[in-house]
Amino acid sequence: MNWDGAVNAWHISGGIYRMGRREWLTASGWRQMFDDGVRTVVDLRNAAEGRRRDTDPVVPDTSMPDIDVVQAPTEEAGDPRFTAITGPYLNDPGHYAVNARLFPEKLVGVFRAIAHAAPKGDVLLHCAAGRDRSGMVAAMVQDLAGDSDEAIAEGYRRAARGINERYRTHGPPHSRERYLAAGELEPLLEQRGLTVARFVRDLDTRHYLLANGLTAVELEAVLACCQDSVDTMGPV
Repeated sequence: MNWDGAVNAWHISGGIYRMGRREWLTASGWRQMFDDGVRTVVDLRNAAEGRRRDTDPVVPDTSMPDIDVVQAPTEEAGDPRFTAITGPYLNDPGHYAVNARLFPEKLVGVFRAIAHAAPKGDVLLHCAAGRDRSGMVAAMVQDLAGDSDEAIAEGYRRAARGINERYRTHGPPHSRERYLAAGELEPLLEQRGLTVARFVRDLDTRHYLLANGLTAVELEAVLACCQDSVDTMGPV
C-alpha cells in the first residue's frame, strides 16, 4: 500500500491490512488510508512501545481523519515464560505457536477488536516492524479466509523483505536486527514461510478462537471482513 510514510504496508485479505509502526505515517498517509476505507487501526504492540520518535513525522491531531486506534497486544509484556524462548521480542515464526499457547486471551482480543471494528469499515493491523506480530495475526486471518499454504507463506516473506529493505535504506533500529543480503535472506525466508503456514494449519484458527472465548457471532463478523475479497495475494 502506497500510503505516504507507511513502511511495510500490505493488503492481507478482504478489508484487512497490515503495516509497521503507524508513527511512520504522515498526515497525507493517514488521509490516504482513510480514503482507502480504513476506519480502525489495531495496534498489536504493548502500550509502552507506542511513542513518537524524533525522526517520525509530526501529525497534528487536527489533521487526523476519523480513524479509531485500538490497543490489542498479542502478548503479555515481559512475561518470563515467553522471553526465555523468544528473547526480548517475537522475531521468529518458530515461536508463533508458543505465543498462541501462552496468550490465547490476547489473540482472541485481537480478533474481537477486528469483529467490533468491521461494521465501521476496513481494519489495519500493525506492530513495530510489520513482520512477526502482524505476521502471526495475518497468517491467522489468511487461514480464516481460506488462503493456500503458499499464499500464507508468501504473505510472511514479502513482509520480511519489506522491513529488510527498510533496514537497507535507514539502518536497523537496534543490534538484534540487521540488513540481510539476498543470498542470506532468501533461504531463511523459504524455511520461515513454510513454518508460518504450518503454524496456522496446526493451530486451526477457527477452532482455536472459538475454544478460547471468541463468540460465534464475533467469528462471523471477522469472516465477513477477511473474506470479502477478489484478490488476497497483493495490494489493491
